[in-house]
Amino acid sequence: MARDGTATKARIIKAASRLFYTDGIRAVSVDAVAEKAGVTKKTLYYHFRSKDDLVTAYLQARDQPNLDAFRRWFDEADGGLGDKVFAIFDGVARAARRPSWRGCGFLRTAGELANQPGHPAIKAGVAHKKRFEAWLAGECSEAGLTAPEVAARRLVILMDGAFAGSLIHRDPDYIIEAGHAARLLIATTGRSR
Repeated sequence: MARDGTATKARIIKAASRLFYTDGIRAVSVDAVAEKAGVTKKTLYYHFRSKDDLVTAYLQARDQPNLDAFRRWFDEADGGLGDKVFAIFDGVARAARRPSWRGCGFLRTAGELANQPGHPAIKAGVAHKKRFEAWLAGECSEAGLTAPEVAARRLVILMDGAFAGSLIHRDPDYIIEAGHAARLLIATTGRSR
């Protein structure tokens, strides 16, 4: 019977994701990930050259599901752009009410690797944040905002601040307040149409 390397790799990433998100990347050893995934350390290193590669894969695996959730909350909301953007913040606040919530994995990883700006996991985090910002800029442009890129950047800053405030205070209402600020930002931004 042939081994399914793709399934094994996915199992390792899933185990790493649970451990890294819950405990942080520095606190979790490669041994712990291998044990949680039910593989040997040798098998883990067959799929990932280093812990750095595994941390990067963990963030890359979070990228699309997070963006999909933001888009879904946005698309399902009624109202104009401000209401739809607020829905993203509201969705994050609902997630933050779960006991397992630990904030933004991208920001937490960036904090742990702050002294390594060229780390591939930092680059994965930057790519995620830029994709979110570009999508928001497209939505802002479609809604007729005069400076959609500026508005999108400000919205990302509000979201990242919401993540930080909520995590520090253990209070999802910080995310809701940032959502109200985002709605106000949109309402007071000039429109080209």
